[in-house]
Amino acid sequence: MKIFLGADHAGYELKNVLRERLHHAGYEIEDLGAKTLDEVDDYPRYAYSVASRVLGEEDGAAVGVLICGSGQGMSMAANRVNGIRAALAWDKISAVAAREDDDANVLVLPARFVAPEAAGDMAEAWLQAEFKADPKYRRRLDELEQLYG
Repeated sequence: MKIFLGADHAGYELKNVLRERLHHAGYEIEDLGAKTLDEVDDYPRYAYSVASRVLGEEDGAAVGVLICGSGQGMSMAANRVNGIRAALAWDKISAVAAREDDDANVLVLPARFVAPEAAGDMAEAWLQAEFKADPKYRRRLDELEQLYG
């Protein structure tokens, strides 16, 4: 499974730490930026870039991890891309639930509110979790698709 990473200026440092951790854990990582720390770098372009690349891979062959200060902006931006189910997580439990219950294909992390080690633990737990495909979860995802395309 390929992982696309993206972060704005607020998530830049955490993205770099996370990239190294996931790489050493054996994951295939593609860093879509920011490539340098620029205080005027904003989240929309990185959310769009990661979301587009996730959808451009074979179904389920790639996921994304986005990082900004609060996680809110990245979540809002990524979820505007049809087919993306981006979930903001604040601990391992919420990260796993996003994958198991809602089949999130993008994890969003709030750099200002989670320590690097906790963020790595959350990302790895999310990556290892699998969608439960329980009929109630599938029904909800189908309803999302019907309503929003």
